[in-house]
Amino acid sequence: MSMPTIKQVRAFTVRGGGADYHDQGADHWIDDHVATPMARYPEYRKSRQSFGLNVLGSLVVEIEASDGTVGFAVTTGGEIGAFIVEKHLARFLEGQRVTDIEKMWDQMYNATLYYGRKGIVLNAISGVDLALWDLLAKVRKEPVFHLLGGPVRDELQFYATGARPDLAKEMGFIGGKMPLQHGPAEGEEGLAKNIAKLADMRAKVGGDFWLMFDCWMSLDLNYAKRLANAAREHGLKWIEEALPPDDYWGYAELRRSVPAGMMVTTGEHEATRWGFRMLFEMGCADLVQPDVGWCGGITELIKISALADAHNVLVVPHGSSVYSYHFVVTRHNSPFAEFLMMAPKADQVVPMFTPLLLDEPVPVNGRMKVPETPGFGVRLNPECALTRPYTH
Repeated sequence: MSMPTIKQVRAFTVRGGGADYHDQGADHWIDDHVATPMARYPEYRKSRQSFGLNVLGSLVVEIEASDGTVGFAVTTGGEIGAFIVEKHLARFLEGQRVTDIEKMWDQMYNATLYYGRKGIVLNAISGVDLALWDLLAKVRKEPVFHLLGGPVRDELQFYATGARPDLAKEMGFIGGKMPLQHGPAEGEEGLAKNIAKLADMRAKVGGDFWLMFDCWMSLDLNYAKRLANAAREHGLKWIEEALPPDDYWGYAELRRSVPAGMMVTTGEHEATRWGFRMLFEMGCADLVQPDVGWCGGITELIKISALADAHNVLVVPHGSSVYSYHFVVTRHNSPFAEFLMMAPKADQVVPMFTPLLLDEPVPVNGRMKVPETPGFGVRLNPECALTRPYTH
C-alpha cells in the first residue's frame, strides 16, 4: 500500500483533575516537602507547586494522516508548547509522508535552534515525535516496540518511585526510590533527618531491596558527597539528580567521590544527544534517565541510548508510562524500568496518566508484558476536556 501523508497537526492543553502529574494537589506525596533548587527560600520549601511546578499544564499533540489514522502523545508544555507546535512545527510535518520521521525531527530541531535546544521547545518536539511514532505504528497496525526492533526480553521489571518503598516491596517491585526531603539550607539537622529516614526504611525492607534517593537538582557538591558517604552503611543503590543539570563538572567529581558500588544517576532534565554526550564523555553518571517526553522523543532517545551503550552507561528513562515502556523492552542497556506511584499515599498501583489516558497498562507484582496493541496502545479519555488554544 502507498504510505499516507500527514494531513493536519493539532495541539491541545489539559489542566486539573489529575490529568497533569505535576498538578496533583496539596495532599499528594509528590508535592509534600520534596527537596528542590528553591528550598533555599523557606517560603518555597514545603511545596513544589508554591514556586510553579504546575503552571505549564499538559500538552496533547494529535497528528492526522491522509487516510484518517490519528496518532497522539502527551507531554508537558501547556499553552506555550501548543503555540510552538501549531505556529512553528506543524509546517515541517503537514504534507510529509508518515514514514519520514528522521527528516521531520531534523527540520524541527534545526528550525528552532535560535530559541530552542532544550526546555520547552524540546518538550514540544518530543510530543510531536511521540505522536509520529504512534501514528506510524497505527498505520502499520503494530505496537511501537515492533518498529524499534522488537523486544529483547519477555517482560519489564520495575522499581517504584514514591514515598513508601516498604509498600512497593510488598507490591513486588525490585526497588524503591524516595524523594529526598531536606536540602543544604536545612543544615546538619536536615542531613541527619535524611539519613534517619533511609535507615528506617532499610530496616523495614531488609537488605536485598534497592533503595535510592531522588534529589531533584537540589544539592550542592559538598552536601551531595556528604549525603552519599553517610548513606553508604544503609546500602543506598544510587543518588539521583543531586546537582543542577548543567553542572557536568560537579557530577564528574561526585561520581569519583561516592562510595564504591553506589551509582550516580542523572539526565531527567537533560536533552538531545549533545547534552547527553557531555554526561558520557565527562564521566558524570553510571546510569542516565532521559525523559522521552522532554529529551527529543523516541527518535532522539535511540541516539542517546546508542551513545550510552558505547560508554557502558545504562539507560533507564524517567517514568513516562507507555512512552518509555515501548523503548525499554527493546534495549539491552535498559534492564529495568521506572514506575511512578501516582496514588496520593503511594499505597496502590494506578496508571500514571489517569484520567487522561485509557487502556494504560500497569505492572502486576512489579512486572509487565508490553501489550501488542497498535501504536502506544492507549486512547485519550473523551471525558477529559481538551482545549485547542491556537490554530495555524
